[in-house]
Amino acid sequence: MAQDRLDEKITDDDIGKSATAEHAPLPQTQGHSLEETNASGHVQELKRHFSLLSLIGMALTVGNVWPAIGGSIVVALSNGGPPGVIYEFIVVSIFYWFVAASIAELASAIPSSAGVYQWATVTSGPRWGRVVGFFAGYWNWLAWGFGLASFTMILATTMVQMWALKHADFMPLPWHVFVTYVLVTLTGCATVCAFNKAMPMLNRLGLFFILAGFLITIVIVTAMPGKGGRPGHGSSDTVWKTWTAEGFGYPNGVVFVAGMLNGAYAVGTPDVTSAERNVPIAIAFQMGIGFATGLVSLIAIMYAINDLDSLYTAQYPIAEIYRQATGSVDGSIGLLLLVRICIYISVIGLHLTCGRTLWALARDGATPFPRALGRVSPRLGMPLNATLATTALVIVLGAICVGNTTAFNAFVGSYIQMSTSSYLAAILPNLLSGRKNIRKWGPFRMPGLAGLLVNGVACAFMIVWFIIYCFPFTSTPTAQSMNYASLLWGGFTILVALWWLLGAREGYVGPPVADVGVHGDDRRDA
Repeated sequence: MAQDRLDEKITDDDIGKSATAEHAPLPQTQGHSLEETNASGHVQELKRHFSLLSLIGMALTVGNVWPAIGGSIVVALSNGGPPGVIYEFIVVSIFYWFVAASIAELASAIPSSAGVYQWATVTSGPRWGRVVGFFAGYWNWLAWGFGLASFTMILATTMVQMWALKHADFMPLPWHVFVTYVLVTLTGCATVCAFNKAMPMLNRLGLFFILAGFLITIVIVTAMPGKGGRPGHGSSDTVWKTWTAEGFGYPNGVVFVAGMLNGAYAVGTPDVTSAERNVPIAIAFQMGIGFATGLVSLIAIMYAINDLDSLYTAQYPIAEIYRQATGSVDGSIGLLLLVRICIYISVIGLHLTCGRTLWALARDGATPFPRALGRVSPRLGMPLNATLATTALVIVLGAICVGNTTAFNAFVGSYIQMSTSSYLAAILPNLLSGRKNIRKWGPFRMPGLAGLLVNGVACAFMIVWFIIYCFPFTSTPTAQSMNYASLLWGGFTILVALWWLLGAREGYVGPPVADVGVHGDDRRDA
């Protein structure tokens, strides 16, 4: 059996006799009772301390829809103006419900910290599961890492712009943002490492701040315009009817599609109680609350804008929107503080997710130095080395931004392609196989035609939007305005393929699977 061969390789590695053992998974279940082995077939190394409420809080803080909207508001406005922003958000949210339902079903059947990595291994079947899961895992980790870098940059920029608002003589420079970026990254990593047991409480706190911050922001930006001599709200025609595409050279239909925003899902489940039931519920809350708060926030912000043209020249557009709404710099800073708190909690949640995603890969021998990256710190009770490795990646990405913002934007922009590829790698094989490779479904299942329809719409949506998001930002791109996301996706995919062919393939077996999908030696055929 495959497990016997793994045990032999690891034993050889311990005495220095095997050249390939370093890339073999760590022993998972030998000598442990069934109660100590989770649904994915791994020993449950992380203590299960995430309740349903904590998981919902984590899902919302990682998704963090309404605070994140402001980070790219000008780009969104360029794709149709206020009506484009609102209608694009509604349409893309509808499609993402299909993706979310597909993900929730897989999470219910295979509750594992490996997430899409393990789902792709199972749904792709015995022949292809090993290699498809391998690529899905790396795409997913890179997506989370680039997403973390993006959120960290949004937070660092917000903090610098808050200072700039109160100091008119201050000229923000790239290194100001980078130093803030590094401090945010290090404090977020330190929080995850040092306060692992407090993460559920922090997620519940994040849930409170996201909802409270949303309510406070909505009240202020809707109530203050037009009062005390301040300019009034924007007109309904401007918000709902006036379509403006800023000369990208594409037809309006392409501009509409290209302007659709992307979401993210917190679906790894290493230390969640009753994960097969709670994760689908958390995803439903994330999608529902995220859509409601995002839509209402967008509408309120669009009505608060009384000088649309000034946003395109403002150094910090969301700060300018808040200044227009409140009529004061102090009011803008107060609202930015709410955004800052929410995004910082989101950054902490992303550190948690990224570290566990890399750890899940290393645990099964998919990474270099798997024994180091796949180890859980006995003292801290969390994957310390994997979290530190992810933090190093994020800092390197921030350093790139100092030298070339176009390059940084290309890296973080490829998040869309990376995350889409990882979800496709799990959902598309499930669809093409007639959903037959999952042998034991969880509490949440879409039976028969419903499952095929939902999976089909989700896959069609992701394939089309993967292509659309590779388009240049304008029909006549320059070196600065070119969309390099597809180049980055292709480059990283080639690197992963080389690692598979030259290093990982011989020793990597893939995640063990209990009760679902493929088993044992079958996975060695790929």
